[in-house]
Amino acid sequence: MLTPDLLDRAVELLRRGGVIALPTETVYGLAANAEDELAVRRVFAIKGRPANHPLIVHIPDEEYLPEWAREVPDEAKALARAFWPGPLTLVLRRTSKATDAVTGGQDTVALRVPGHSVAMEVLERLGGGVAAPSANRFGRVSPTTAEHVQRDLGDDVDLVLDGGPSTVGVESTIVDLSSGAPAILRPGGLATEDIERVLGRAVPVRTSTTVRVSGSLESHYAPRAGVVLAEPHEAVQRVEALRAQGLRVGVLGPASLSLPTDVQRFDVPGDPAGAARVLYARLREADEQGHDVLVACLPAASGLGIAVRDRLSRAAAPRTFDPSIVEPTK
Repeated sequence: MLTPDLLDRAVELLRRGGVIALPTETVYGLAANAEDELAVRRVFAIKGRPANHPLIVHIPDEEYLPEWAREVPDEAKALARAFWPGPLTLVLRRTSKATDAVTGGQDTVALRVPGHSVAMEVLERLGGGVAAPSANRFGRVSPTTAEHVQRDLGDDVDLVLDGGPSTVGVESTIVDLSSGAPAILRPGGLATEDIERVLGRAVPVRTSTTVRVSGSLESHYAPRAGVVLAEPHEAVQRVEALRAQGLRVGVLGPASLSLPTDVQRFDVPGDPAGAARVLYARLREADEQGHDVLVACLPAASGLGIAVRDRLSRAAAPRTFDPSIVEPTK
């Protein structure tokens, strides 16, 4: 149970260089005081994250933007007013407060105000920002419950705050406003259509950019089981072909999908927002059941369906490393 004393303890740990797991509306974050370089580097060590892979700084509200960003264009202010607190991250040119440990050595910093009461309370009590990637080993499936964090990280984290299941379920949408026209660098929990509505212009999803951001590697969000992508009408055919190879196959898809009775389905709602909310939990459940491969039905490429397709595509990408072999250090 979250009490004022527990929140005070969380803030004190952050001030003393500790690392805590913090609930947000997107996923649970592994949080350290963003101004404490040693604490930030401990986050990298716990996750097994490459040092040049930048972190997102979570701040209490938009009034903190000038502390971290030396330029805050009008479009950034408009998006912050419209969607903060919420699943939107803005990439802006950094001030000296944003160290190389946070930015991966870049001249930009990624900032957001999380839309979760526990995260907001911690940030307000801290009076500053926390660097907080997802609270899991690097490259693996992001956590959406406190239990997920405990299973992944155990005693490597000083404190896990349980704020219930994440309500959005996929990471924030990252919008680059550091060099002129806005561009989406990572689809996420805020739909492109909503961003375009506020800005009054088309905002492209940029697949090739010199700005590095969280969750942009080709292989990411990956369960231990292999992932095969399929449009819903192709799913049964894919399942049968894989079973013919002697593989134990599960299906990630809507309840409306007709499957052989001996094939386990991990239900994902047909609407994109519902699919986003349960995606990571279902991927984790499939791992627990010991499946060799998951056939994942792709949602429509609109709204939050774009973010779900992005996460599934990265989960299905060939893996160039095995995060499970990383030995975290405190």
